[in-house]
Amino acid sequence: MHRHIIKHCRACGTSVELRVPDDGDTRERAVCPACGTIHYVNPLLVVGTVPYLGDQVLLCKRAIEPRYGKWTLPAGFMELGETMAQGAARETAEEAGAEVEMGAFFSAMSIPRVGQVHVFYLARLLRERFDPGHESLEARLFTEHDLPWDELAFTTVRETLKCFFADRRLGQFGVHDVDIT
Repeated sequence: MHRHIIKHCRACGTSVELRVPDDGDTRERAVCPACGTIHYVNPLLVVGTVPYLGDQVLLCKRAIEPRYGKWTLPAGFMELGETMAQGAARETAEEAGAEVEMGAFFSAMSIPRVGQVHVFYLARLLRERFDPGHESLEARLFTEHDLPWDELAFTTVRETLKCFFADRRLGQFGVHDVDIT
């Protein structure tokens, strides 16, 4: 299991010990022997959208690592003080420069290996004009058949797109909960 190890206490700076805390917890945590602070390392939340217009979805070509030059849905880490939907809309504006009408919650993809959960919302594009930000080389619409499946940046993007096009064929969008192991 991927686990980020904390070396020093955020409260007092003392070197921490990796042990099960005395508070009834059952997992090893970084515990400060000086002040008793228990440091928790929890998964990060990545939020994004499936921006669509008719039978097309909008993808962004990454201008940053990891996976520079690969295609992805607009998404990124959720910020403090925002809801998941607000974060997804912000990331869509930042990465694709796209104007969208936020839709329903669509998918949650758990990736325990890297300590992340990726959440996507449906988002109807309001226009075909895009202004990609500094994290994207370009933003472009694709149909299911011309989508660069072999050039997708992340498994979560591939799985979300498979769910999107399968639901679209059925004429009804569901909610998808997928574990990427």
